[in-house]
This record gives sequence, C-alpha cells and structure tokens, in this order.
Amino acid sequence: MYLKTIKKNNITRLYFYESYYKDQKTRQRMVKSLGRLDELERLYPNPVSYFTELAKKETLKQKADKNMLFTIDLSSILQVNEANLKNIGYGILKILYSDLELDKFWKVKTRNRSNKYDLELIFRLLVFSRVLFPASKRETYGNKDIYFENFDGFSLDYVYHALDLIDENQEALQKWLYEHSSKICERDLSVAYFDCTNYYFDIGRPDVDVLDNDGQPVNEKGETVESKYRKRGPEKNHRPDPIVQMGLLMDRNGIPLAYDLFPGNESEKLHMRPIINRVKSEFSDTRIIFVADRGLNTSDNIYYLNGNNKGANNQRDGYVYGQSIRGADAEFKEWVLAGGYKRLKLKDDTGEEITFIHKSRIHPKILKVNLTIPGSKKKKKKSVSVDQKQMVYYSEKYAKKQRMDREVMIKRAIDMIQHPKRYDKVTSAGSAAYVKNITFDKNTGEILEGKTLELNIEKIMEEEKYDGYYSIVTSELKMSDVEMREVYRGLARIEETFKISKGDFESRPVYVRTNEHIDAHFATCFTSLVLIRLLQTRLSNKYPVKRILDSLRNYNCVNLDTNTWQFIYYDEILQECEKVFNIELNNKYRSQLQIRRLLRY
Repeated sequence: MYLKTIKKNNITRLYFYESYYKDQKTRQRMVKSLGRLDELERLYPNPVSYFTELAKKETLKQKADKNMLFTIDLSSILQVNEANLKNIGYGILKILYSDLELDKFWKVKTRNRSNKYDLELIFRLLVFSRVLFPASKRETYGNKDIYFENFDGFSLDYVYHALDLIDENQEALQKWLYEHSSKICERDLSVAYFDCTNYYFDIGRPDVDVLDNDGQPVNEKGETVESKYRKRGPEKNHRPDPIVQMGLLMDRNGIPLAYDLFPGNESEKLHMRPIINRVKSEFSDTRIIFVADRGLNTSDNIYYLNGNNKGANNQRDGYVYGQSIRGADAEFKEWVLAGGYKRLKLKDDTGEEITFIHKSRIHPKILKVNLTIPGSKKKKKKSVSVDQKQMVYYSEKYAKKQRMDREVMIKRAIDMIQHPKRYDKVTSAGSAAYVKNITFDKNTGEILEGKTLELNIEKIMEEEKYDGYYSIVTSELKMSDVEMREVYRGLARIEETFKISKGDFESRPVYVRTNEHIDAHFATCFTSLVLIRLLQTRLSNKYPVKRILDSLRNYNCVNLDTNTWQFIYYDEILQECEKVFNIELNNKYRSQLQIRRLLRY
C-alpha cells in the first residue's frame, strides 16, 4: 500500500492505493480516499508524512498476515449455540447493492425521521436473505448471524416496523433501481414484457373489505383505502387459498423494470395500463413495444398502447400480443385453417435446426373500446378500426402439448361429472369448460345440484381442429414473422423470473397480513430479483440463476482461531466473479482484517 496525491481543479486529495497483479500485468487500485489535503492539514501537522508512514506500516502488516502461523488446540470444545461457519457469498451481492446506492436511497428517505433502528440495515438483511437463505421475517431475523458481518442493533419488532417505511417508498424504490442500474448495464426499453402471476397465503379464508354506501373499501375511520389483497381468485396451481396478484414489467434484457400488486379477485386485464402509465411518466417516455400473452390482448389495451396514448415525443407505443385462436372470430379461424403456410429453416435456442411453418397478413382489426363521453365521467362503447399484422404458425411439439393438457382436463371433467361434490369453482378451473349444464353457487363456489352434467363432446372436437396453431399479433406492420416470433419468445424470461421468485426465493406462501406489509415483502423480493438478474448479466448470462445462487450460498469460511479463517469452497462462477469485480476469492486462508477489506463495499 502507498500514498498517492492527485491534484484536480487546484484541489489536492490524498488516497491509499495498492498494486496487484492481473492478466500478467501489474495494476493499481484505490483502497481508500483520505480527503482534501487542505482539510487534513487542520488535523495533522504533516499529512503527507503521516499517511506515508501509515501506508508502510499497513503494508508490513499485510505481509505478516500472508505468512501468519497459528496453532490448533485439539482439546477445544464447542459452546452451546456456537456457529463458526460464516457466509461470504453475500459480498458479491453487496457490491451490486453498493453500485445501486441503496444505502444512499434509504438515507435520503429516513433523513427527517427519528427511527430507533437502522432501516437500511434491516432492508439489506431482508434482501440478501431473500436471495441466499429465503425464509419468513421471523426466521430471517433468527438466522442473521450466518453472515460474516453483524446485522445487530435492532429487534424483530423493529423488522416489522421497518416494513411500513419500506411500503411507503416502494414505488420510489422501483424508479431508483431502474435509474441506478443503468450505470451497471444497459437498460433496453425498446421492448418491454408484461405478465401477471399470483402468490398464495397460508390462510383458510379471504379477507373481507368494509364498504361504504358507494361500495368503496374504507378503514375503521371511514377513510377510503385500497381493497385488501388476500382474496380468492384463479390461483396458478388451482389451489383454493386466497392470493395476491402481481403484474411485472421487464426490459428487453430480462431485468425487472417495475411491478404492481392487486387483489386476488380482480382481473389482470385491467392492471397492465396503470403500471405502463407509471413507467412512461416516471422512468422513460421513449417509444416502447409492449409484449404480453393472449390474456392481456383486449381491445382497450390495444387502443391504449397504439391508439390514443401519444407520449412527449408524439409517438404511439406498440404491442406484440399472443392471440387466442379458439376464442377468435369465425373469419380468423377460417384463415388459420385455409392453408398457404410457408416453411423456413431456423435454429432454436439449443442450435438445433427446426422448420418454422407460418403465414401472416395485415388485416383491419375492429376494436370495441370504452371511451369517456366528453363532459361526463361515463363511458360508452365505440368501434375503432386499426391495421394489425397477424401471424400464425404451426408446431407439432405444441400440438402434442395441447393434446396432453386437454386429456388431463377431460379426465378431471369426467371425474367432476361422477363426483361433483369433490369440486368447486376454484378446483374445477379449466375442466368445467368441458362439462355441460354446470353452475356454481355464487357464495360457496360449490357445484349446484339439479341439472344433469354431461361431457361437452362438441367443444372437444372443435378445439382439436386448432391443435398446434399459435397466433401473434402486432401493431408493427413492418416487423417480419421471424422477428415477431423472437420478440414474443422473450416472454419466457418473465416466466422464468416468476419461477425464481416462487422457487429459489420462496416468496410464497406470504406470511405477512396487512396490505402495507405485503407491499414491503414484495419490495424486497423485487430488489432481490433485480440484484440476481444484474449479477447474471455481469456474468454475460453464461450461468443459470440456480447455479449462481448455489455458488454464493456455498462460499463460506470457518473460524480456525481468533484471527484466522479458512475458506471451504471455490468454483468457476466465483472465478468469473473475480474477473468481473476485480477481487480475489480463491485465498484458502484469510485474516479477519483481510475479510473485512473484501467486504468493504
């Protein structure tokens, strides 16, 4: 280590620098900024001499550390609750966390608050733990000693208090993450992906809103509030539990952009526009092509994106949607089955050659949209015609999947006909469409008795005609069929993100109860997703998330004596992190001070 003086704009500053060896070259890096020379002269008679000598002493100490010797007392015994294994893998996340300046974000947000706890420290614990060791808030607090650095100075009660403040700032946090992540990697908003999913709660009954005379949810003071999130709805795995729904927006590179939560019993079709509106007004007003599956393909959504929402640049946004063939009109179905398909050789993600069987057309699309009547809050349906490029393609692999999925639903439909008391509206989802005369009790969801249930053979035969066909529609009339397919396939990244959230991050079941704490829970989950996607991007997308998480979880050290630690894991992902972040991770032994330097971010 040595002292370096740098003069800029007539101001001299002092720094500690050190030399290191990389790529067969000697390089230098800053260890610490000491401050302005004129300010240091008020504290030290001769700052240059003082810090030059301090750098020499530190260098000698580092050399001594590298040649440290220690003895092991074989008679030592473990104390009750003693845990000598500490995780260091979170240090990689800490670098990205520091690059995002999240410590600064919480410092700004808590500046005028007299909190008895460090909100940023609690947030950091919740985020790192969601990535590496996901658990409930209580269990996360109990496991906080697994990290090398201390997460002390607050109680479990303060963790729950902190959730209220996290909730207050969760939209500002999303914007901050977007703005600061652009310094780490490119945020490509030319295309954005939107999709919805839901998360269940481990409770038996949904929450009930208190409504005023206008049917609006209110609190005990009569003040209008948001509807409670925990409601029964179409849970992805057909569970009967109450759920909360999430709409997630992701950029073209697969990095989460923004999210929104809404009650489990509300339609996802209504919740794409608010989040897009927020991103366009607060994040960036550039033209964006929004991509969503066929569940979001509605006249109102199409008209909102490509009909009437000109931004500051006077350009309308675009869309690429999946299109339901079975739910389309008769003319569209006839066109799908009419032939005229082209064959094109392409390579899939694995490099294997496939035949792309497709055709397309530009066709007028009649939209029936809800437009506000001038001078009134009421809305009226109006027909609007827009040009739309429509592409349909055929896949034998997709045909086999559709046949298998339908066979499962038909099998359950037959069982429903034979044993209707075993099912309700939630558990019969999907299969009820194949049963004639089925009705449900509006209050309980149970299948009502009195009508003879029959298998709908006509519906099954009609669906079979369209097995293997898939359609995509877009506002981009000049976009090629191949590009339409590739852009739409990007939705798979958002599905993968949901799997990471639910699987690797164990964000369900949700254990917190109030809307505020649920919002805060997903704010930490969202931050965790951004961190892991940024890390994946920095590693050139060479490794799946699960492998990255395994490496960080396994990068641990064990205490050998008072000042000496042994590292017990190293792999190619950690080796790649060394190159990307310019750090050393392959030392087998380190002193306490050396580890703290490693985690200095």
